[in-house]
Amino acid sequence: MDRAKKKKLEQRGWTVGDAADFLELSETELRLVEMKLSLSARLRKAREKKRLTQAELADRMGSSQSRVAKMEAGDPSVSLDLLVQGLLATGASKREIASALAGKKTAA
Repeated sequence: MDRAKKKKLEQRGWTVGDAADFLELSETELRLVEMKLSLSARLRKAREKKRLTQAELADRMGSSQSRVAKMEAGDPSVSLDLLVQGLLATGASKREIASALAGKKTAA
């Protein structure tokens, strides 16, 4: 948001911030959310790159298609452990997983 727009909103009594401000997330909580979202996005890309359906990935993991859908959607009920397990099931390397945890972008 540009400064002029932000200033106008604040002058009218609005509070301007981001989702972390709105949800009152600590720095640690924010970093955890960002890690989960990064892993979720990487999981979907890895699955699509391998031309796997959600059901096929679920079979590899011993899980369900609906759980894989939640994993890819960044559902808060999904653990980091499960996201890493999903990536490993796609054949992702430790380095690729570490890159996702660090929030680094990769070519699709």
